[in-house]
Amino acid sequence: MTADEWIERLHVEGFRNVYDWHDPPDAEYPDHSHLCLTAHIILEGEMSVTLAGKTRTYRAGERFDVPAEAVHSARMGPAGCRYLVAEK
Repeated sequence: MTADEWIERLHVEGFRNVYDWHDPPDAEYPDHSHLCLTAHIILEGEMSVTLAGKTRTYRAGERFDVPAEAVHSARMGPAGCRYLVAEK
């Protein structure tokens, strides 16, 4: 799906805010949480996410959701990462 198609789908699913975000190579987000459910759709590059003690790498075309208040961390791949992040 294209970014616009993902955005439309996220709005249909009830996500109110959708952001097109880009992080540079090897950027890191230490342990943190969000007050609401978040959806992440990888558009370019890759992101490794650690949630509930497990790390998984997501690549272009993949989606992952993080429950409200779930502590997680993330690291971008060597080419950086462009992704959509949506809040519900």
